Amino acid sequence: MSNADTLFQPHPQTDEDATALAEAVRCIEAFTSRFNARDLAGMDELLHFPHIILSGEHLVVWAEPANLPASFFDDLERDTGWAESRYQRKDAVLVSPRKVHLVVEYTRNRADGSVASSHKNLWVVTFADGRWGIKLRSY
Repeated sequence: MSNADTLFQPHPQTDEDATALAEAVRCIEAFTSRFNARDLAGMDELLHFPHIILSGEHLVVWAEPANLPASFFDDLERDTGWAESRYQRKDAVLVSPRKVHLVVEYTRNRADGSVASSHKNLWVVTFADGRWGIKLRSY
């Protein structure tokens, strides 16, 4: 990009924004459905690569799919009692036709329905390569 200033210009609101928001939310819900089904490959299908995770100050970049170990869900269940995740909120904070930033709040619940942990994160969902996918998650 020859003019760096264009990187920092706000996007004018358009009617396409509502469609983008609906698609981004649909992507996150599909991701969580696959998470709850313990479907690692299915989760990867809903990510864009490179995929970025910012956990505290620690930056992780997944260049390609298949980064979580096969034991991920068994470990999560053993360590926390996790049985399923449920959203409390998915609030858009920035929307454009090809990118949506959402604050997501969810719980990881045990089989008896009790809450094992609560999470509030920023997720960025983008449209690329003909589909919506999660590009960045900040924890």
